[in-house]
Amino acid sequence: MVLVCASVVGRANNPLYFRSFLPGGDAEILKFQYIVHCALDAVEEKVTAPQRRSGAAVESYLGLLYPTEDYRVYGYISNTRIKLMLIVDDHMARDEEMRQVFKKFHQAYVDAASNPFYTANTPLTSKRFDSTVTAMLTPRT
Repeated sequence: MVLVCASVVGRANNPLYFRSFLPGGDAEILKFQYIVHCALDAVEEKVTAPQRRSGAAVESYLGLLYPTEDYRVYGYISNTRIKLMLIVDDHMARDEEMRQVFKKFHQAYVDAASNPFYTANTPLTSKRFDSTVTAMLTPRT
């Protein structure tokens, strides 16, 4: 599994964190931002679908949200409606493996958001959060 992009999106679908792990210019970053934005519709669809059924709870791990020709977008939503998204280059990513990655990603977000100097629903500029996400999601050789 090769992770190429990580994103945290706020309650109002505002970007809180965005990081691409592929070398490339602004065009590559813009492409990933567009893919994440398109995947937000799938998040809303998956979150509201269980509410239509009586008593069904929304699971945090949303699974595959948006497949493209080259990438696949997986999602996770917190209890506070913060959306975590990962863009994967591998078409053979397993759900259990993705769940574990999202648990680590979510824990890193919780640690950053628990900082008393962080204002909720604002961009995450913490260097510690960025380095934690980078270390967690970059491939090891």
